[in-house]
Amino acid sequence: MRNRPKILWLNNIVMPEVAPVFGMKAGFAGGWLAGLFKAFKATDVAELTVVFPRYGQKGVAHAAIEGVNFYGVGIPTAFDVYHQETEMEFRSILETEKPDMVHIFGTEYPHTLAMVKAFDHPEKTVISIQGLTSVIQLHYLDGIPMSVSRSRTFREHINRRGLLFERKKFGRRGVLEAEAIGRVKHVIGRTDWDRACTTQMNPNLQYHHCYESLRDSFYDASWDINKIERNSIFVSQGFYTIKGFHMVLEAMAKLRRECPDIKLYVAGDSIINPHKKGIKRLLTDRTYPRFIEDLIVQNDLTDHVIFLGNLTESEMRERYLKSHVFVSASLVENSPNSVGEAALMGVPCVSSHVGGVAEMIVHYKEGYVYQATAPYMLAYYIQKLLQSDETCVAFSKASKEHAKQIYNRDTNGKRLAEIYREILSEKSAK
Repeated sequence: MRNRPKILWLNNIVMPEVAPVFGMKAGFAGGWLAGLFKAFKATDVAELTVVFPRYGQKGVAHAAIEGVNFYGVGIPTAFDVYHQETEMEFRSILETEKPDMVHIFGTEYPHTLAMVKAFDHPEKTVISIQGLTSVIQLHYLDGIPMSVSRSRTFREHINRRGLLFERKKFGRRGVLEAEAIGRVKHVIGRTDWDRACTTQMNPNLQYHHCYESLRDSFYDASWDINKIERNSIFVSQGFYTIKGFHMVLEAMAKLRRECPDIKLYVAGDSIINPHKKGIKRLLTDRTYPRFIEDLIVQNDLTDHVIFLGNLTESEMRERYLKSHVFVSASLVENSPNSVGEAALMGVPCVSSHVGGVAEMIVHYKEGYVYQATAPYMLAYYIQKLLQSDETCVAFSKASKEHAKQIYNRDTNGKRLAEIYREILSEKSAK
């Protein structure tokens, strides 16, 4: 083995700092991965190679940046289909780089299985668990009336799409995910949820616990009740079913009666088209956005729901800090980074009790957690926070202290290095 082992990372996204070098536009995610990259590099434990997808492109692009080889690999966007050509591209990179081990971040896409098969060393492969599509599909339609889930718009009928179709796609991705997990010996997780799900898929897994780190700007900001927009709620996503936006709107209908000036801010472009009429609407409408629009109109929430568009990291931070309450209404999660970001800055939080949320927020001490399919409880807890500055301030202080421990970059970087040493020493001993 080299003086320092070589470890290859496979990411689901390009890190923002690297994107311009490859002529790519940096997305709104990936800051946490860049933070982990910096923290781990500081340990000087291993030599890194980083592979990432260039969705919808072909071929492999390469650049050496500050001593690290980065490879952008063209990946087809049919995410529920295994692509043999992706496996071949990975095999070529592996032959060039000859890593001592491979670390794959996430199982949600077929290229995870492609890398597992291309490397073909289960004892030297570790997968970090993010979301799990095989489990997501079980909850994809939670809280959605059967009449809605089984309906299709004209566009969906022509394209043979719809909510049931989308759930089936997650199921197909889940089959590939389960195969990938079944083919490796090691996973890295951070909650009882991901431990339970992965070890049920593969009882022979060695589970390694390591928290994630978050994006840069959330470490040096602090929520202040004297600087907020009163009676404002913030949710970070609402564009597809498992984020539970329909549950938030049902809660809003109850809250508006008690708090007429309440506002709900939603990160991301508007998923509804209230101004499109006639043939244009017929050709663009989709079931879930139409359901959301119906809930907004039926509950007289048009003036209470504001879609903010896609927000940069700094814009997200400012929206968190302005908010009276942050809400995570997901129907299924592992440990949502949005809850972590809110907690790290001390934003009072109400979250659905899914995945590992209960390990991030202590109920009645650091925030409120509620049954995901009970919007009446979501409304109840939001109302309690809106009515009590004392509770908000207490939750803010307690959640921030807890989050500082969970998301400590130095600690997490060192723990990751320790996991690598454990896996590599186990390999060497054989």
